[in-house]
Amino acid sequence: MKPASPRALLSEINVTPFVDVMLVLLIVFMVTAPMLDQGIPVDLPPAETSKQVSGSGLVLTLTKDHLIYLDDKVVTLKDLREQIKPLSTQPVLIRSDRNAYVSRLVELWDLCRSLGFKQVSISTLSE
Repeated sequence: MKPASPRALLSEINVTPFVDVMLVLLIVFMVTAPMLDQGIPVDLPPAETSKQVSGSGLVLTLTKDHLIYLDDKVVTLKDLREQIKPLSTQPVLIRSDRNAYVSRLVELWDLCRSLGFKQVSISTLSE
């Protein structure tokens, strides 16, 4: 075999820099992804007897201004009823601000129970 001349073109691609860049991007996304999942800012009330609930489902948010959010969109109780009625097999998590009216929270809870939702939870801070 004839040795390659110094002027010969390399036909191989060096993928090491590509792998390095991809690993850095993976780390950046792994660090920032949990921060993006915050949603609407709510000051949750503390609870000593809170339990961790696993699984995904509907998340309803009640703000201190007494607005109801479904998937980051403001909805009325009437609109909410129509939108979540077909999803009654999923669990529901209500994130309510500690300064929201209890009566508004009870309306949300009652709406979910009247539509047939079996698993309705309220999000709290564990102490």
